[in-house]
Amino acid sequence: MQERDEAMLAVIPHQSARWLRWLLILSTCLLLAGLYLPMLTLTKFLFIANSFSVMSGIHELLQRGHWFLFVLVGVFSVVLPVLKILLLFLLLQLREVNSTRYIRILRMMHDYGRWGMLDVMVVAVMIVTVKLDVIAEIELHAGLYLFAAAVLLIMYVTHRVAGFVQLK
Repeated sequence: MQERDEAMLAVIPHQSARWLRWLLILSTCLLLAGLYLPMLTLTKFLFIANSFSVMSGIHELLQRGHWFLFVLVGVFSVVLPVLKILLLFLLLQLREVNSTRYIRILRMMHDYGRWGMLDVMVVAVMIVTVKLDVIAEIELHAGLYLFAAAVLLIMYVTHRVAGFVQLK
């Protein structure tokens, strides 16, 4: 009975939960813009240029039959960030930070969270690969910066939500 009373006392303050929800709404908008706006333009031979967004790149991988890369980039760049945002909204709705459900969801996010930056690595590898090619030039666009801002904002909100409970 005493454990249940302590769990009821440990809640995310209403103002903090409200502020973090607004940050999640902002990060959702940034993520959607980052997924659909062009991230980069690849120029070969000075006149052949192709612009890519995350979604157009994923679609291109699917059309070319690169199933493994399609699943890898799709899961780590789209599915996991969206899932993380949804779980954070759920955690902020619960607000009882010591409840079993809260700790289970937070632990699940912690376990897969380290894979959340794989999408950034994929973009970095792609940029390095293109930069090494003498006949190609790459130009970065707003989509990359918006996507990166969304990832950083999601990481910040996750850190703040996790700060209300100690994972063991």
